[in-house]
Amino acid sequence: MKTIGVISDTHGLLRWEAEAALASVDHIIHAGDIGTPDILERLNRIAPVTAVRGNNDKGQWAEPLPDTAIVDIGGQRLYILHDIAKLDVDPVVDGIAAIIAGHSHKPAVSEKNGVLFLNPGSAGPRRFTLPVAVAKLFVGDGAIRAEICNLLIKAPATRAQ
Repeated sequence: MKTIGVISDTHGLLRWEAEAALASVDHIIHAGDIGTPDILERLNRIAPVTAVRGNNDKGQWAEPLPDTAIVDIGGQRLYILHDIAKLDVDPVVDGIAAIIAGHSHKPAVSEKNGVLFLNPGSAGPRRFTLPVAVAKLFVGDGAIRAEICNLLIKAPATRAQ
């Protein structure tokens, strides 16, 4: 059984809570909006990283990043992109077990026609009231399952008026 850490939308902020949640994984997938190259360097110290470029990943450092990637792990084919609205493959026809995308900052796990769809949510700056999260994929023995890992991030204290 392989454990794959899935992270997205860090926007230049890699929280220690995210690093801790990913500490024991075998591989990391970053589904875009990385923010800065040091995020990938830090993640690579934990496990090998596959990353795709998000719509906010600009500049020379981001140019080599692909828009999509396919990773085969434990006999399962994973397709990675940033924005699910830009999905340009038929996962059933192409033998893809899971589609991984970020962009919305909303963590979600669903299944359609035997294909797992995973959005790990945003692990970077909090957006609105959405949770700060990463995900884990468990791959092996011809099966794949996902789990959202909400990171316990305390809201900043407010001063009493």
